[in-house]
Amino acid sequence: MDILVTGGCGYIGSELVPLLTDDDAVDRVVVMDSLESGSPRALMGTLGGESDVEFRRGDVREYGDVESATRGVDTVVHLAAITGASSTHDRREETFAVNYDGTENVLKAAGKLGVENVVFASSCNIYGRAASTDLDEDTEPDPINPYAETKYQSESLLAAYCDDHDMNGTALRMATNYGYSRGVRFNLVVNYFVFRALTGRTLTVYGDGSNWRPFIHVKDAARAYANAALSPDDWDERVYNVGSNDGNYQISEIADIVSEEVGAVDVTYLEDEHPGPSYHVNFDRLGTTGYQTEWTLREGVRDIAKRFTDE
Repeated sequence: MDILVTGGCGYIGSELVPLLTDDDAVDRVVVMDSLESGSPRALMGTLGGESDVEFRRGDVREYGDVESATRGVDTVVHLAAITGASSTHDRREETFAVNYDGTENVLKAAGKLGVENVVFASSCNIYGRAASTDLDEDTEPDPINPYAETKYQSESLLAAYCDDHDMNGTALRMATNYGYSRGVRFNLVVNYFVFRALTGRTLTVYGDGSNWRPFIHVKDAARAYANAALSPDDWDERVYNVGSNDGNYQISEIADIVSEEVGAVDVTYLEDEHPGPSYHVNFDRLGTTGYQTEWTLREGVRDIAKRFTDE
């Protein structure tokens, strides 16, 4: 199997690419990345010699870049996107160009070139600010930022292209990532809280901290993408929430866990500030694929802290 990973130099991609190259079912991995937010650091240890990794610098907004990278592959894992949901309010046009138009370019190329399977990176962020708990895949999304809007609209694009081109396609509505990878991000709440705690700074919680969010370790996220790419018959639904039922936490709980695992730190609640999305998600459908997460949030917090503090 030959696989294209767009955004392969990013947070999840830096974990996914080694997983794919280590699998005997994979002959070649093509990594396409613009390097605007990703880094070549993500590919350390995967290049040179008889490596089966090919790097293509390209922008998903440019159809020619996408088609060139897609030639000869059987499967596409489409990770490339503008992330950081809250920041996309000020980047609406750019977010739609990369996340929606870019996805359309990926799907157009996949359809034209006979790609068998597309795994699309969606997000549980599309559920918005939900009063109910245990939101499953049949719950009507309520996106409240441009990032979530583009992810939800791109799911419809995926369904349409798959129907028109007899192509397998699966959207993974990913929980909020945390944990160490070579492309680690610190604009995500768990990772950011750990860094602040280690540097003796206050943890700031917007609102009263009661808003819910599901969390998944980046290594578990990468395993889910690899599983869906390599075993598409096991992922026969169009959409899956990806995380674990035990991985739903209120933001106030995240602050408490970081304080307990890293060291006592002050927590400030800005109750007049907007708390952001709140969604408590059900992951039962995911269990039908045979996939399950391995990391707990406490293990992930300890691991990040250890990487900062161990020589």
